[in-house]
Amino acid sequence: MKSILLILFSVLFLFGLKSVNAEVVSVSGRQILLNGTPYTIKGICYHPVPKGSNKVSFGNLKEDLKLMKEAGINTIRVYEPIPDRADLDQIQATGLRVIIGFGYNQDGNFDILSGTFADYIKTFKDHPAILFWELGNEYNYHPEWFGGHIENWYKALNDVAEKIHQIDPSHPVATGHGELPKAEALSLCPNVDVWGMNVYRWDNPEDIFPAWSAISTKPMYLSEAGADSYMAAKKNGYEQGENEKAQADATRNILDDIFRFREICSGVAIFSFSDEWWKTGKNETQEPGGWAPNSGGVPYDGAANEEYWGIVKLDGTKKMAFDVVNEIYHSVP
Repeated sequence: MKSILLILFSVLFLFGLKSVNAEVVSVSGRQILLNGTPYTIKGICYHPVPKGSNKVSFGNLKEDLKLMKEAGINTIRVYEPIPDRADLDQIQATGLRVIIGFGYNQDGNFDILSGTFADYIKTFKDHPAILFWELGNEYNYHPEWFGGHIENWYKALNDVAEKIHQIDPSHPVATGHGELPKAEALSLCPNVDVWGMNVYRWDNPEDIFPAWSAISTKPMYLSEAGADSYMAAKKNGYEQGENEKAQADATRNILDDIFRFREICSGVAIFSFSDEWWKTGKNETQEPGGWAPNSGGVPYDGAANEEYWGIVKLDGTKKMAFDVVNEIYHSVP
């Protein structure tokens, strides 16, 4: 009898210890909470693709994490799941957290269409690096992906959010929406806990915060914001060509706006960590140009030069914007 009680006590102790040590991310009002404490996202968008490739690789993760830590970044936003537990372990060991994004149709690779997103969440839901799960990225700009009816996406988004809640009640579910969602999106997606918004409104996104406050009481953050370091033309006092000062000035103004509205906005993931040479199709070289939906608000030329958005260059060299992020992120509690 004593041995049975001892075994039972040991099981209960271990279960209790696990419960105590398990971290819970939740939402309360407009806030994202980590173990009951408000969490501010001082984030970066991260999609590491080496020179000469168009495929994601985490081979340089150790060096990238050092730079992120130096810059005061506490959160990484990725557009597709990180498959290797060792990489998540590295992120956690550095003290950062990750927002894991799932695409709709990624050829069955942990995507929504195939349902394999659930396999990933079941495997990694207890990993301490996870901040929350995020579904889609600017899909509202692409109704053609959903039979020409964007409500098809919103229905799928809401249904999958509910499935994730059932699998993992310890992490919220977000979406990366292009700009401020309309009433239709909000009404069709009550199961979305956090609304991420990719916002490019020149260097002053401040109007989006009272606009969100007027239509929702849920948490929000800017899932993308920032500027590139190439001026397509001489404009607004900035010279044509590579122009780190234009990027740095815009980044400072954007971040200053965001953190003035902390009672509404839970933070930002600056786009992006490193330049992306694969964006225009010539993977060995870096070229201006490229196109992104709803990109006319890109400072200060209205042109989304898609390969120049990093706060560091492809080789890890810091740009002027890195120093701005470093200064402001370290100043925010």
